[in-house]
Amino acid sequence: MTDEPRRRTGGRAGRAAVRASHTPDRLPYITRTMTPFEVLDEEGLQIIENNADTILEQVGIDFKGAPDALELLKSAGADVQGERVHFPRGMARQIIQATAPREFTQYARNPVNNVQIGGMATVFAPAYGSPFVTDVEQGRRYGTIEDFRNFVKLAYMSPWLHHSGGTVCEPVDLPVNKRHYDMVYAHMRFSDKPFMGSVTHPQRAQDTVDMARILFGKDAMEERTYILSLINANSPLVWDATMLGAAKAYAEANQATIITPFILAGAMSPATVAGAAAQTLAEALAGMAYVQLVRPGAPVVFGSFASSMSMQSGAPTFGTPEPALVLYSLAACARRLGVPFRSGGSLTASKLADAQAAYESANTLQPTILAGVNFVLHSAGWLEGGLTMGYEKFVMDADQCGMMHSFAKGVDLTPNGQALDAIIENGPGQHFLGSAHTLANFESAFYRSNVADNNSFEQWELEGAKDSITRAATVWKKMLTDYEPPSIDQAVDQELREWIEQKKASFPDSNV
Repeated sequence: MTDEPRRRTGGRAGRAAVRASHTPDRLPYITRTMTPFEVLDEEGLQIIENNADTILEQVGIDFKGAPDALELLKSAGADVQGERVHFPRGMARQIIQATAPREFTQYARNPVNNVQIGGMATVFAPAYGSPFVTDVEQGRRYGTIEDFRNFVKLAYMSPWLHHSGGTVCEPVDLPVNKRHYDMVYAHMRFSDKPFMGSVTHPQRAQDTVDMARILFGKDAMEERTYILSLINANSPLVWDATMLGAAKAYAEANQATIITPFILAGAMSPATVAGAAAQTLAEALAGMAYVQLVRPGAPVVFGSFASSMSMQSGAPTFGTPEPALVLYSLAACARRLGVPFRSGGSLTASKLADAQAAYESANTLQPTILAGVNFVLHSAGWLEGGLTMGYEKFVMDADQCGMMHSFAKGVDLTPNGQALDAIIENGPGQHFLGSAHTLANFESAFYRSNVADNNSFEQWELEGAKDSITRAATVWKKMLTDYEPPSIDQAVDQELREWIEQKKASFPDSNV
C-alpha cells in the first residue's frame, strides 16, 4: 500500500516533465491533405462569378486620386469615365489569369522559414492593425513599440505561426509618419520569419522595399518575393490613391500584395452571402488586374475579409455562419481564378479571452482550414473586432493553430496508422495502455496543448485552480524570458539602422 501513492505521484510528475520538455516540430507552413469543403456547386459558383462581372461591367469601380491607374486601365481596354472604371465582361479575369502566379514562395531571412503561398499550403500569421493591446495584469491600453516587438518575438518563438505578420499592433508612442521604420525593422531584426510591409502611404511602401533591398540584396529582390503586404479596398467599390500607390510600389519591385476588400455586410455590401461574395470578387478582380498591369507576373493574393453586422447596434460580429459561407464561396472562386487565397483567422468581438472569444474564434478558424485558405491573417491575438491585440489571446490562439496542424494532416493510413497488427496482437478484453504500439506512439499520437488543463479537479485545485487566461499569461511571459534573437549579419544590421536614422532625420515628425 505504501508504494501505490508514490507510483501515482511519480506518474503525474513524469507526465508533467514530458509536457515541459516536449518541443513540437516546427513546420514552415501547413501542407493540407484534405480536399477543400465546398458549399456551392458549379451552378452556384457561376452565378457568383457572373454577378461579379456584371458589377464590374455595369456599376464599375472608382479608382480615386490615381490618374496613372486610370490611364493604365484605359489602355488595357477598360471604359474610364472620370474616376469610374467599367470593365468589359471577363476583362479583369483574363488579365489576371494571363500572368498572375498560381502560387509562389515568400522567402525569409532564414531559408528554413520560407513559406509557400498557394496550392495545398496554409500559412498562419498574427493579427494585424490593433491600436490597443491588453494583458491580464495591465489591462487594455494603447500599443507601444515595446508591445510591437514583444508580439514579433512571440510569433518568432511559436512553432505554430509561420509568419511574422505586419502591423501586429500600432505603436502609438511613435510619430505616425515614422513608426513604419521601427515596425519593419523589428520584423527584420527580432525574427527571421517572413514579414509584411507598410501600406499606409506609397512612400512608406517604398521605404519597406528599400529596407528589404538592404537586407536581402537588390538583385535578389528582382528574382524573389521577400515582402507580402495587405492592400485593402475602400468598400463599397472604391480603390483609393493610398492603397493603389502602395500596391504599385510593391508590384514594381516584384513583391507580393494581398488584394482584399474589407466588407461589413449590411453596411459596405448587401446583407446577404451571395451579394457580399459577388461584390468582394468584383473589387478583388479589379485590384488584382491593376497589379498585373503595373507589372505582369507580380505575385497577388485574392483576399477576403467579410464580417456580419449587429442589426441592433451596427457593430461588426464575428464567428457567425454567414461570413463562413462567404469564405467557403470565395475560396472556391480563388481556386477557379488560379490565385492564392487569404481569409479567416481567429476572429471575435469579445473584449476578453473568454468563452465568447473561444467560440467565435473557433467558428472562424475551422472554416479557414476546411475551405483551404492559403494565407491566414489574424491567426493569433485578435480581440474586440480587431481593435485590441491580446497577449493571452495570442497564446491561446497559437495553441489552436497547433491543433490545426494536426487536423490538416488528415488520417494516417500507413501500416502504423491502421494499427491492425496491434489490434490482432492485443485481443479482446485487453486495454492498449501497455501495448507496444501505444508505447511507440504515445509521444506523437495526439496534439498536446500547452494551455489546456486536463488533470483531475483535485490536481487542478492543488496546482492553484488556474483558469486558461492565467495559464496563458504564464506561457507568454516565459516565452519572452526565453527569447533569444536570431543572428544577423552585423554589417547589414548597421547599414539598416544608419539608413533608418538618416531617413528619420530628413523630415519632421507628424501624426498623419
